[in-house]
Amino acid sequence: MITGELKNKVDSIWDTIWTGGITSPITVLEQITYLMFMKLLDDNQLRAEANANILGVTLTNKVFHDGICVISETPRIETEYLNLRWSVFHNFEPIAMLENIRNYVFPFIKSIGKGMDTAFSRYMKDTVFLIPTGNVLAKVVDGIDALDMNNKDLMGDVYEYLLSKIAASGENGQFRTPRHIIDMMVQLMKPTLKDKILDPAMGSAGFLQQSCAYIITHQRTELMKSQNAAYFKSGLFSGYDTDQSMLRIGAMNMMLHGVEDPNIQYRDSLSKENSERDGYSLIMANPPFKGSVFKENISRDLTALCSTSKTEVLFMALFTKMLTIGGRCASIVPDGVLFGSSKAHKALRQELVEHQLLRAVISMPSGVFKPYAGVSTAILIFTRTDAGGTENVWFYDMKADGYSLDDKRTPIEQNDIPDIIARFADLESESGRERTEQSFLVPKQEIVENDYDLSINKYKKTVYIPIEYPPSSEIMDSIEALEAQIQTEMSELRQLLERQI
Repeated sequence: MITGELKNKVDSIWDTIWTGGITSPITVLEQITYLMFMKLLDDNQLRAEANANILGVTLTNKVFHDGICVISETPRIETEYLNLRWSVFHNFEPIAMLENIRNYVFPFIKSIGKGMDTAFSRYMKDTVFLIPTGNVLAKVVDGIDALDMNNKDLMGDVYEYLLSKIAASGENGQFRTPRHIIDMMVQLMKPTLKDKILDPAMGSAGFLQQSCAYIITHQRTELMKSQNAAYFKSGLFSGYDTDQSMLRIGAMNMMLHGVEDPNIQYRDSLSKENSERDGYSLIMANPPFKGSVFKENISRDLTALCSTSKTEVLFMALFTKMLTIGGRCASIVPDGVLFGSSKAHKALRQELVEHQLLRAVISMPSGVFKPYAGVSTAILIFTRTDAGGTENVWFYDMKADGYSLDDKRTPIEQNDIPDIIARFADLESESGRERTEQSFLVPKQEIVENDYDLSINKYKKTVYIPIEYPPSSEIMDSIEALEAQIQTEMSELRQLLERQI
């Protein structure tokens, strides 16, 4: 979450492009992303060059080489690599900078990976640089220069805020998941280099990016092995979406995290065309809520499990099909999935409890997605077994996520996320907790007896504290005393007014 001065800087960049004549929110986001990508490419190489100089080694894996860069063979267009670097061209005069980016820098970044069928090359080939004038470009470049883009946590907040502006405009809002919630889910699932990770409703690839960062932090030594490094760059991460803009943004973000060729594809995950099954060991997602699709387009094995057109139910059914046996899933769902009374809702919950291993239901407060949505949500965590295995389900009642639950979402001290992560890592110690506490285990049989209802309020016990009220005679005496006092003061006020007249 960003507030104050940083928020004003981002708003200023957005407004500059908007007033320059680009009024589509998704297009504004794309143009900002392209420029941020240009700067981060140069920043990454500047940092690598500094490290190489300190170590006294030659940097070989470069984006910007020495000498001349051939942008195009027919017609032949060339420029010095130096002029492609943000640290150089950001000092150009506005018109010269616009011509340089439009004619050389943007075609250059589109050509990265040219000749290779990578996600980046696929989704960048049709992009267009639309900043209209040198003055608009200069203001935006100055605004981006004012951001500390080497601070990964800060830039995560900035990018989340940019995505939230799309949601506020009513476009693609389903793609925005608060970054700290993504981070919590990744820490709960603990992805490794042995996984094959998928987000079938990926949006801007937030779950894939955070998984990437988690693996880099926790398996740095393993990543030094050539086989693991190759798998990390191509094979470990997959994501599907039906929005070309989000596919481009996701591909760029993954490349900046060192994943050169993620399996990012244009695909309607729920449709008959998606025939992938039994392929992934870890799925993390925030699929679209309250959407619906035409039944004739839905894959038959999904409607066989849950006969519905509701996307929030169908995606959960899909996860049970796309995971490998032993594969894990953590997905955000609207509360209706937990207690909905339709046949499809009940069938899904019965599937998770009876045929899979349902591990946890983490209930989140409705303010988590504010100010863009007030929907109440939960996180469902399960393992695919196709043979059951559910014995006890862990419930957690999240009351605070580190931010106020109003539209302002300002940072606060109360935060249940560290407690959730710690307790989920040691579920055996939860067996002795009472139903009056914030987390507890519920036996499978009790869930079955409650028609597979997974709402925490069904199982939580509330402690009622008796309140002692005074006898009614004392209350009446107090009311009469107040009435007498009012009459006395009214009389005094009337006498005062009569003297003034």
